[in-house]
Amino acid sequence: MAMAMAESSATAAESYAMQPESPLVNDTAVRGCVDFKGRRVLHSKSGCWKSASFIIGVEMAERFAYYGISSNLVSYLTGPLGQSTAAAAANVNAWAGTASLTPLLGAFVADSFLGRYWTIIAASLLYILGLGSLSVSAALTQFDSSSPPLIGVIFFFFALYLVAFAVGGHKPCLQAFGADQFDDENVKEVQSKSSFFNWWNFCLCISTVLGLLVLTYIQENLSWELGFGIPCIVMCFALFVFLFGIGTYRFRAKSDGRNPFVQITRILVRALKNRHAAAPEDLAIEEEEAHFRFLDHGSLESNGDEACDIEDAKAILKLLPICLACLPFAVVYQQSTTLFTKQGATMDRHITSNFQIPAAALQAFTPGSIILFVPFYERVLIPLARSITQKPTGISLLQRIGTGLVLGIVCMVVAGFTERKRLETALEHGMFDLPKETVPMSIWWLVPQYLIMGVADVLTFVGLQEFFYDQVPGGLKSMGLALSFGVAGIGGFLSSFLVSVVDKATGGRGQDSWLSDNLNRAHLDYFYWLLAGLNALSVVLFVYFAKSYVCSKRRSTV
Repeated sequence: MAMAMAESSATAAESYAMQPESPLVNDTAVRGCVDFKGRRVLHSKSGCWKSASFIIGVEMAERFAYYGISSNLVSYLTGPLGQSTAAAAANVNAWAGTASLTPLLGAFVADSFLGRYWTIIAASLLYILGLGSLSVSAALTQFDSSSPPLIGVIFFFFALYLVAFAVGGHKPCLQAFGADQFDDENVKEVQSKSSFFNWWNFCLCISTVLGLLVLTYIQENLSWELGFGIPCIVMCFALFVFLFGIGTYRFRAKSDGRNPFVQITRILVRALKNRHAAAPEDLAIEEEEAHFRFLDHGSLESNGDEACDIEDAKAILKLLPICLACLPFAVVYQQSTTLFTKQGATMDRHITSNFQIPAAALQAFTPGSIILFVPFYERVLIPLARSITQKPTGISLLQRIGTGLVLGIVCMVVAGFTERKRLETALEHGMFDLPKETVPMSIWWLVPQYLIMGVADVLTFVGLQEFFYDQVPGGLKSMGLALSFGVAGIGGFLSSFLVSVVDKATGGRGQDSWLSDNLNRAHLDYFYWLLAGLNALSVVLFVYFAKSYVCSKRRSTV
């Protein structure tokens, strides 16, 4: 998951580049930051990549654990738990949606109460508890998949959703805490920060590939309890690494005791009551009224705070249309861990005559394409774009996100034609009523759709992360990242809903639905093309919203 150079960072870099840099700048104190004991910190002794490396290492462990579970979850649900394809896909989408929405809760806790550091520690402990419980659940439920005991199923899902809530504390806080380690007032660190999101996601993809290849093989060929237990051990080690780096971290010092989330929520609630929340520009009326209240009461400080709260609320509201336009792409993204995997399970997965790969292992091509694309994007595409557009960032963040949305359409079209080829092969060999037999078609046919999904992920989701982090108010950086994850979360629930609706609407009366358990009689190709159509509509919406978007932070382009 790569990223374009942050335009805000580039703007800051340009302004600072015009000023002579002191030879002792690296020995000065970092403005607005303290160490874990509340003391001022120096540039040379804290932050930057020395701190970010610890934080990136922790997130690599977390992604190893998360994808080691999520990538093959549909196989566990349709196997040991005995669920149907549609039910398993819906459950996986609902869980993935929850895991992507809980960062909103984690960001609220971090920005309002605990701070990012302690929220990360609490989330790590919860993560370890959830992973350990999953391993225990798999060990205790050695049953016939046709009749799993209810208590075993309940305990499994309880452990699974513990992990989802742990993700909520990890995702927004670790990434924001990592970005906090770079000083926006130091030209060298600004330049480093501009690449932080890119290399953050580059490293995460390496751990994701390891999780996909190693853990899926262990789960399908050794045991599920071991496949769930190894991530638990890895997360224990990650927590130790995070605590080990505490002496190098920079903590953002709060300038006052105001809670930005509470203040903004108060503004929005009041606006809703006054029926002014329909359009962000109406909040300007509230701002003007705040100035009149200042004239009446003579309180400059309270007036300034309220005006800032109104501006912050407007900044949040302006992001909502962008979120809305990206939701269909989030639905597309969910298919790589569910229906793509079920497709692969029906195809020839042999590498040698005696060895075949797990169907979920093909998901490694998505982060694999990201690993290859990030250097190409930063070293070739962006310089080329700079030479054409004469912009320091090459293309704007909104242009980057829109390009990813278009690739989402391409991905679904390619997936649909590949599935049509698989169905034709099954028909040629008389396998329509032999769903457990292997269709004589290589699983490598699925590789293009995984590769396209990886590049689309780089452009869209990582672009959203950087865009939201940049556009939200300073006290809500964790919330900004959580909003970008929330897009994927809502997409998970929408995917679950859409799968259920399509399964019921296209089945019944003796007909096989598009998502039938017998994929040889199903029509995943129709479902994929439906998603392509929905994404085409979303691109139109996105272009409209992007053209009318006005940046919040004195940036010329976004």
